[in-house]
Amino acid sequence: MSTKDEKNLQQVTDKIATIDEPQRSVMQQVHELIIAAAPELKPRIWYGMPAYAESASTPALITLRFDERLNLAITEKAAFAPAGGADGQLMPAAWYFETLDRGTADRITQIVRSVVD
Repeated sequence: MSTKDEKNLQQVTDKIATIDEPQRSVMQQVHELIIAAAPELKPRIWYGMPAYAESASTPALITLRFDERLNLAITEKAAFAPAGGADGQLMPAAWYFETLDRGTADRITQIVRSVVD
């Protein structure tokens, strides 16, 4: 590997590979969704988690995590907007999921694009 971005991508791929099935396949699909939705974001490891940032040396904006459940999160470094309505000033920042159907994939794509738009 010749560039920092390629090395970082390999580290993310290696991290995802350590997850047991069926979660590994779902995590790999979400990784691919993030890359497709925001190709300008660079994969990297952030506090031991697959993450996506504007460059190899900037803070992560999105993280993926697997503990008991799969988790997609927007970090505090991303721009947030209050949810409004009944949620008032709460700002959505994390989503848990177990499988990836079309609706979940579409929502993840929307979330990722909201971070970079």
